[in-house]
Amino acid sequence: MKLFNNIYKNKKVLITGDTGFKGSWLAIWLKELGADVYGYALPPKREEDNFVRCGLREKINHVDGDIRDLKKLVNYFNEVQPEIAFHFAAQPIVLESYDGPHYTFETNVMGTVNFFEAVRNTKSVKAIVNITSDKCYQNNEWVWGYRESDPMGGKDPYSASKGCSELVTTAYLNSFFYKDSHCAITSARAGNVIGGGDWADYRIIPDFFRAVKKNEKLIIRNPYATRPWQHVLEPLSGYLLLASKLYEKGNKFSGGWNFGPLDQSNYKVSELIEKITEYYGKGDVIFEENNSEKLHEANMLKLDISKAIWNLKWNPVLGFDELIKFTVDGYKAELEGKELYNERVGQIKNYVELADKKNIEWVRKE
Repeated sequence: MKLFNNIYKNKKVLITGDTGFKGSWLAIWLKELGADVYGYALPPKREEDNFVRCGLREKINHVDGDIRDLKKLVNYFNEVQPEIAFHFAAQPIVLESYDGPHYTFETNVMGTVNFFEAVRNTKSVKAIVNITSDKCYQNNEWVWGYRESDPMGGKDPYSASKGCSELVTTAYLNSFFYKDSHCAITSARAGNVIGGGDWADYRIIPDFFRAVKKNEKLIIRNPYATRPWQHVLEPLSGYLLLASKLYEKGNKFSGGWNFGPLDQSNYKVSELIEKITEYYGKGDVIFEENNSEKLHEANMLKLDISKAIWNLKWNPVLGFDELIKFTVDGYKAELEGKELYNERVGQIKNYVELADKKNIEWVRKE
């Protein structure tokens, strides 16, 4: 099976934020696609993080580095001379952005600037994807999904920083990477991404499995919030497809892209947790609507993925039940002490095989 037109085989691909949840999964997939993978990120925060448990420090080329350190980042790009780059490095938590707004803006905005400066000074780079967030949009609590043409916004520091990252991307595209540039650039926005290997604080699924490990009750503070839930492999397939198109076709595929679930796959927090508890067979949860919560958090958030469906021929693969199965199986493998790198590779293979069975168009055969 020939995925992404074999673009990544024997290519140097650089990932900022490869020690994070999504970045580490992408590193695994790229390695299995035959890429020469390079990573630049802060050291992992926890021994249970996916990067650590999968032994990626020994499997890819990684250096510890802060995205705010422009000189070190530029030097690393010049040393590696990558052909494709993905920018994941960020402060990714909404609630943490209230405690550290300066750090959040410095990392998510100036970190993006530093990334583009490194690319601008490295002529080997042909395609890059800046990964932002569905929260980059000005959220009006609409019942329909946000389109790529909708305005950027953000009522909290994290969301605003991601909106700013999108504006930085547009500025660099129009000022330095337009038409005859050596490099094609784009940005990608995903929904609420879940899956094995995510142990970040203030996230619903890691909180659930932490509570299970400790045999504690989990209190859910906002059970009726609706989110575009998706397994981590869903947006990653979109990012990989998008970067391959950029590499082949240049700035024809520049601009912003949404990668979320189908509209009927947007579910409430309570529905997600109830389904996970049912499938896993464990979990003691209390749903508690906290009307006194002072920190803003959106109740309704959806993405319109029509552009990716029509222009990229990308479609999500997993239905809601399949999303739950992939997620729970990923955590079970960790909690049961299995060899995680091979487990992750197995899930990637199962995901691609399922896409093939469903005749998803981005899965190309030789």
